[in-house]
Amino acid sequence: MKTVTEKISFRDSLTLESGQVLSGFELMTETYGALNSKKNNAVLVCHAFSGNHHAAGKKDGETKSGWWDEIIGDGKTIDTSKFFVVSLNNIGGCNGSSGPTTVASESGQPYGANFPEVSVSDWVETQKLVADHFGISCWEMVAGGSLGGMQALQWAISYPERIKKAAIIAASAKISTQNIALNEVAREIIKKDEHFHNGDYLIKGESPNKGLKAARMLGHITYLSESNMRKRFGRKLQDPENKIDADVNYEVENYLQYKGEQFSKTFDANSYILMTKAMDSFDPAKDFDNDLVKCLKRIQAKLLIASFESDWLFPKEYGLDIQMSAIKAGIDSAYIELDGDYGHDSFLFYSDQYASALKNFLNFNG
Repeated sequence: MKTVTEKISFRDSLTLESGQVLSGFELMTETYGALNSKKNNAVLVCHAFSGNHHAAGKKDGETKSGWWDEIIGDGKTIDTSKFFVVSLNNIGGCNGSSGPTTVASESGQPYGANFPEVSVSDWVETQKLVADHFGISCWEMVAGGSLGGMQALQWAISYPERIKKAAIIAASAKISTQNIALNEVAREIIKKDEHFHNGDYLIKGESPNKGLKAARMLGHITYLSESNMRKRFGRKLQDPENKIDADVNYEVENYLQYKGEQFSKTFDANSYILMTKAMDSFDPAKDFDNDLVKCLKRIQAKLLIASFESDWLFPKEYGLDIQMSAIKAGIDSAYIELDGDYGHDSFLFYSDQYASALKNFLNFNG
């Protein structure tokens, strides 16, 4: 699989949905496969909250594959021998694109908490600039799970003429009060870390790793299904020789400690706050009198809306709400509820049912 990693610089200022202005910015991108001469075989994959541009394959010296490696590749569901796949790290992230860890030209210091507030609509605007960079006038498909699925939906609304299909997976047209509450608890945990320093920890050479670790542990519980946790861990006691923390008694505790610890070493706390706030604020219907049907009438693309039966964070009611509104709006759409024992994280993993639905949707030319 041909893979190209490229950091693209944009000199023009970007006015964000908040009204704040980003004076030039960079986006880290990764592409798979080849763009054909007509430039009509392009697929955009949008990452979820903690994802990045590295969606498939393994980088030199790394053991971990990209976040959608089970789906993207030569001969896979999104076949890179046929399609040109584009993935990028959104602004506000911490994997090469402009974000809180970027040094601001005005101050010579990392932006930190001063990085502008970003939204799903802002990400779509920057993704459009990436499409322009490659000379792509229309995506064959925009796809993503969770927060990535929200971006796919926003693409279909914002630029109906530039997208043929949108795969909206384990996503919502707006998240619930409970989801917002969980995100706020996670943000508060981070902010209460003694090394947070109101978001200016990088200037002081510190990092709120304890807070970030605990926030991720909380979040990770919501990504898993109860049945999967029961089957995988049950109430099994942790082997004393392999404890992450001395206070750990159960395997599930050790697992969460490990996941939180690893995450705190690779992710930025301010990015965590920005990304969760972007998720909280996503509500495209707000610009259409809070009428989702009216909002979706702009769409020209075909929609695939998929939910997972074990997902309690973004349950099937979210997907059904989009589907029923799409039907009322007269949009060509399909809804499928998929099996999957991994809870919300099911969208990351291959299954025959999942792969068949996504592949058939992508390759359908009717």
